[in-house]
Amino acid sequence: MVQPARLTILCLASYYKGMEFLRECKRQGCRVLLLTSQSLEKEEWPRESIDEIFYLPDRDKKWELQHAILGVSHLAKKETIDRIVPLDDFDLETAAALREHLRVGGMGETTTRYFRDKLAMRAKAQEEELPVPAFVHVLNHERLQDFLSRVPPPWVLKPRSQAGAIGIKKIKTAAELWDAVNMLGDQQSYFLLEEYVPGDIYHVDTIFYERKLLFSNASKYGMPPMDVSHGGGVFTTRTLPPGSPEEKELAALNERVLSAFNLVRGVSHSEFIRARDSGKLYFLETSARVGGAHIAELIEAATGINLWAEWAKIEVAGGRDPYHVPIARKDSAGLVISLARQQWPDTSGYGDPEIVWRMHKEHHAGLIVKSPKPERVEALVEAYSRRFQQDFMAYQPPREKPMH
Repeated sequence: MVQPARLTILCLASYYKGMEFLRECKRQGCRVLLLTSQSLEKEEWPRESIDEIFYLPDRDKKWELQHAILGVSHLAKKETIDRIVPLDDFDLETAAALREHLRVGGMGETTTRYFRDKLAMRAKAQEEELPVPAFVHVLNHERLQDFLSRVPPPWVLKPRSQAGAIGIKKIKTAAELWDAVNMLGDQQSYFLLEEYVPGDIYHVDTIFYERKLLFSNASKYGMPPMDVSHGGGVFTTRTLPPGSPEEKELAALNERVLSAFNLVRGVSHSEFIRARDSGKLYFLETSARVGGAHIAELIEAATGINLWAEWAKIEVAGGRDPYHVPIARKDSAGLVISLARQQWPDTSGYGDPEIVWRMHKEHHAGLIVKSPKPERVEALVEAYSRRFQQDFMAYQPPREKPMH
């Protein structure tokens, strides 16, 4: 009997993440190649699970696309690459361009736009009659002026292809907006302007396989991530009670979004906001990757499911083989993270038995708690958030990142 050839998976990581994805690919019998940034050469990659590592010169963790295409094309002279997987949001376009160039299966450049380009997300959602805040492309000045006359301030100026809250600015007046637009110069078309909707922000993290939703977990942020990023504070999020009305509403809307955006298989992290004045739920953004800020660890604490590992299994199955998601536990979990004044903050004073994870990173403090009781998790997250402000919290203004 002829044994099937083992898959060769090329992983792209311009940031240090995705360890469990790499390990699971090796456990699945794959040949694992990693393309990462030269500046990350000394990081503690799980080298026992990686067959070869290749490094690209980078500036602020950013690669030149042409360098990536030429480098991977050279690699493909001796390697038959079966999958190309981006481990970070910033790697999605590179992965799509490489798939198109090498004719490797997976998400192409057009579909990738819906999971990276905030303007493409908004336009597609609006076309599919999904609820989104009012928006306009920062391009035609007549349309911009019309938007300003119809939508009351404040507004949010957003880069189309950054991740999280990077580069987002809250704009309070028309004069401030035009000043910001003029400052952008030739970069204006890489931005959109959006109605500012005050409210509570949620994230929904999912597993899709062959266009079917197999796993969904909804969580609620404490302070909005944009407020934490720009004004400082403690980042918190906690899972919603499984089967609660709010969890069901978020899961249903998220499934509509991902189906409309044509996600075939993989994992996704989406964000939504519930308007404080109307209670209406709006779609904010989505992605075709595992959520950052240790959200994967939060979900594993609550459900027992590691999204990085499941994503690897999905890539190996590739639509040809069956894939079954593990049965999820139904605990609740909460995550608390803060920048810290101390180089190595000491969290040993936090001793509750519900603590299941502690962050070990310079100038960061973080904990995850889990319990079968949602109210216990909520109480611990609120208490720890207040204590972190006194014990650890530091603030560093976000760096602006270049668009190119």
